[in-house]
Amino acid sequence: MALHWMPATERTDLLADPVAAAVGDIEGAEVAEIDPELADTAAFCERYGVTLDESANCVVVAAKRGGETRYAACMVLATMRVDVNGVVRRHLDARKASFAPMADAVELTGMEYGGITPLGLPGDWPILVDTRVAEHPRVVIGSGVRRSKLAVSGAALAGLKHAEVLPLAG
Repeated sequence: MALHWMPATERTDLLADPVAAAVGDIEGAEVAEIDPELADTAAFCERYGVTLDESANCVVVAAKRGGETRYAACMVLATMRVDVNGVVRRHLDARKASFAPMADAVELTGMEYGGITPLGLPGDWPILVDTRVAEHPRVVIGSGVRRSKLAVSGAALAGLKHAEVLPLAG
């Protein structure tokens, strides 16, 4: 089944509220409606003919140091695994780093699990973008909800406020 892409600013009803508020700042962002049961990356790619190296995942990380927990988002291609305990932990100067619990990620972002995206995240969160994502001409990412996907350039993700580009894979 083919995806029907349209300008994201014309279909903000397909976006989570924080994403809809932020998407106007992303040049060329497009949105496509999908079956929410197929939002998980592998199922989505198989059904809609998007390759894993065209799809990027947003991983929410909880970094702890001295009793304080800080959150960050990591953007990696779907073919990669984030090096949370190495690269990310050191970059965030944390004693311990782990994937944020689902309930915390959903509550803090205002987005649905499986649709979390770097657009519209809390303003003080670092957004760590893997170099391969930043160099990509167009990646498919979450939209904040499970019923759609966004397509944006890697440069747009690298240009987000608080974004930092670095190699994130272990």
